[in-house]
Amino acid sequence: KALEPLRKNVMVLSGLKHHNADPIDDGAGDHARAGACFLTGVHPKKTSGADIRSGVSVDQIAAGAPEVGGATRFPSLELGCEDSRTVGNCDSGYSCAYTNSISWRTPTTPMPPETNPRAAFERLFGTEANLDPATRAKRMRARSSILDLVSERTQSLSSNLGAADKRKLDEYLYAVREIEKRIQMAESNKNVEPNMEEPAGVPVTFGEYARLMYDLQAVALQTDLTRVSTMVLAREGSVRTYGEIGVPDPHHPLSHHRDNPDAIEKLSQINRFHMELFAYFLKKLDSTPDGDGTLLDHSMVVYGSAIADGNRHTHDHLPVILAGGGNGCLNGGRHIIYKDTPMTNLYLTMLGHLGVPIETIGDSTGALPLVTDLT
Repeated sequence: KALEPLRKNVMVLSGLKHHNADPIDDGAGDHARAGACFLTGVHPKKTSGADIRSGVSVDQIAAGAPEVGGATRFPSLELGCEDSRTVGNCDSGYSCAYTNSISWRTPTTPMPPETNPRAAFERLFGTEANLDPATRAKRMRARSSILDLVSERTQSLSSNLGAADKRKLDEYLYAVREIEKRIQMAESNKNVEPNMEEPAGVPVTFGEYARLMYDLQAVALQTDLTRVSTMVLAREGSVRTYGEIGVPDPHHPLSHHRDNPDAIEKLSQINRFHMELFAYFLKKLDSTPDGDGTLLDHSMVVYGSAIADGNRHTHDHLPVILAGGGNGCLNGGRHIIYKDTPMTNLYLTMLGHLGVPIETIGDSTGALPLVTDLT
């Protein structure tokens, strides 16, 4: 109902699945597998230690493409509305990294979402917007010199480290390179001014919080600071309560409703609330001019989950929405029903329209038919 005003910009896709979120031979842990599999299509390694392994997620494949992520100051933006641990056991022997992150830069390197809106704003726009150009340039030169020194001293360490420590060093050096790139982009481009005020922190109510994080995504796209973004509205196994809509019960236990009508109604209220917040984001994109159309006209937005029925932990017949015009590639206002089709086929199709042709992602079997039909 919340998406009805945007019907022409929305497709409901039924019958997609994430087989690699199934137990296979690993027993319990559906929530961890769902989180790790959602954008990768890969069955994660069951471990609560440092030897985590999933797959490269679709957003990071796009972020690694020179014409997409390589063309902006930030290759990608990862946001979330729920803080969580990134280490330890969070689901039946699966690491917290799997439930905390849906974005994976490499099979062993998750991209934890930023959950503080102020920190996300400062990452995008910096804390020095009001400084005079000479002072800003001086600080950039100083940072560049420090980064050069850091790179020289850390490169020589790699040959003496074990596998886990090498992964940590790689993550560190990647962060250093990203800072270097942002400095170079800032030096070569004019300073980008946001059209929103810097957030004070995390708002009190969840609705305000989610809308603020959606606003940050929209302004990042509008200013072309990034072209790739992910957001975890509610993480796997969430125990958030929703008193603001009259649901004081924690989310995850409600999803195990055991066909109790009262629990089902409360879960439905949460789902409707989430969809209203998603509709807010789409309306924001649709009201933002971009070239000869709007940001929504020129975007592809996936909303969904790798669990279809929380009561039974099923991973087929997933609830998936594809919104946006895809710069003329997508034709909304339809409900398309597939049969036993990998969700990763959708990602393969989207990457093709982004000009990032790859042969496979996760368990994909080919491009997804019908989503680009214009008749």
